[in-house]
Amino acid sequence: MADLHRWEELPREQLNPLTERRMITGGDLMIAHIYFKKGAVVPKHEHHNEQLTYVLDGWLRFRLGENGEETVDVRSGEVLCIPRNLPHGAEAMEDTLDVDVFNPPRQDWLDGTDAYLRQPA
Repeated sequence: MADLHRWEELPREQLNPLTERRMITGGDLMIAHIYFKKGAVVPKHEHHNEQLTYVLDGWLRFRLGENGEETVDVRSGEVLCIPRNLPHGAEAMEDTLDVDVFNPPRQDWLDGTDAYLRQPA
């Protein structure tokens, strides 16, 4: 059976003062809207999930690699493909609406153990 979702009807989860999200999970995929205020920081982390990050509006600066040796700016209309187990973090260079897609779904997001996102920016 297919499920229809409307973003505006989903509750926004406040992760920290500068970051909120909405999520939809299927069997093998997860999609999320992430709302960043300028200056929001996603600390360096890694996960076994493949990730697509699509910036709908705004600008995120990613630091990729164990020591953040690669910097990639992702702006409106751009998609960054992050392979499994690649250390990465990001900073919102301006207010940003980002769509993240994960395979498989992020269990830490579902059960609230994603402490790295829940700290003040």
